[in-house]
Amino acid sequence: AYEASVKVRSMGDHVFCFVPGPYYDKGEEAWMQQITKTIVNVGGIPGNWAEPAGLETEIVPLDKPYALWTGNVFRGVVLSKGKPVPNCDIEVEYINHDVLMDKNAFARSNYFEAPQDAFVTMTIKANANGEFSFGIPVAGWWGFAALGVGPEKVHKGEKFNADAVIWIKAVDMK
Repeated sequence: AYEASVKVRSMGDHVFCFVPGPYYDKGEEAWMQQITKTIVNVGGIPGNWAEPAGLETEIVPLDKPYALWTGNVFRGVVLSKGKPVPNCDIEVEYINHDVLMDKNAFARSNYFEAPQDAFVTMTIKANANGEFSFGIPVAGWWGFAALGVGPEKVHKGEKFNADAVIWIKAVDMK
């Protein structure tokens, strides 16, 4: 996990991109990389939230990813080298635990109990234009990972999957 303290000097959107090095996943028998971004807003002044960040692969939001009520729909488009990725699989996960920042860990207890694993990691598909939508059922942090959509398919002579990831946050109306 990563933690950062950033002093922003202006109102508006701030796009944070994380491009970690590849890691080997024995279960997948492949090298993996999750190219991740999140967009934070200061002061409610919109900015460049809908612009590509220029990453090798990324999810560009079609809805403000920081202004979602519970029950809203989040939409995005998956890009690889700036072009839409048609019909790709996107895994959706909810952070279902308290985050213990002082321990760099999640709490053991869940907010919600899933009836089965298909509800823990949900899979949706992009359409022919690389676009997808997902109804947000509860408040909190939601992650969307478009699987293996990066342009490179080999790393160190072995299978390589680069995923495009975006994290969004939904809030309850009060």
